[in-house]
Amino acid sequence: MKRYRFLTGPDDAKFCQRVTDALNEGWQLYGSPALTFDGKTVIAGQAIVREMAEESSHEPEANCHTCSPS
Repeated sequence: MKRYRFLTGPDDAKFCQRVTDALNEGWQLYGSPALTFDGKTVIAGQAIVREMAEESSHEPEANCHTCSPS
């Protein structure tokens, strides 16, 4: 089963580390990163995908947005 996650957060070193950690856990980038500005902070987003066993429930990080059914 292919899993999809969309990581978001302030465009800082912590966000970059979250993406790096996900890549090191076997996730792959999906598409280009996205940036937006909320009036005070630049917010980054990056979609990631990974093939997983049907019974797997691994999340790259608890603080991520998901667009796929659990």
